[in-house]
Amino acid sequence: MNGLAPQQLDRDGIAARIPHRGRMCLLERLDRWTDTSVACRAVNHRELDHPLRSCSGLLACTAVEYAAQAMALHGALTAQAAGRRASPGYLASVRDVRLAVWRLDDLPTAEPDDLVVEADRQAGDDDRIVYAFTVTHDGRAVASGRAAVVLNQPVPGR
Repeated sequence: MNGLAPQQLDRDGIAARIPHRGRMCLLERLDRWTDTSVACRAVNHRELDHPLRSCSGLLACTAVEYAAQAMALHGALTAQAAGRRASPGYLASVRDVRLAVWRLDDLPTAEPDDLVVEADRQAGDDDRIVYAFTVTHDGRAVASGRAAVVLNQPVPGR
């Protein structure tokens, strides 16, 4: 990290760096990042009009999307710090996903009531990256797993 990328960002700063716009930008704040990790917060998991909410509520599997957005932000920040543009990428797979709750919108109320989204880069090159991720609420893991991100590849069928 060479100091060109900020250490903290608000929602607008995050949205300017990831492909998700409007209400689909789920992250509220960047807390910290390094060359290999990122930690963000989200506060929208209780919103009745959350864009990923189903008729059953905001299911815990949506934590994967929160983590994917943190990974995208990490890629943008590390590219910016290196004086490059972030490579386009897509989530290729998730593995070892563990969901400790059924839903995110009915978690016990806490202070603060944020979801903490952390991703750690475990391996990678110019074409693919593997991250481990954890989403916590009130100090308790509600979701975790590993994700493979493929970079610089056209999406099949497009």
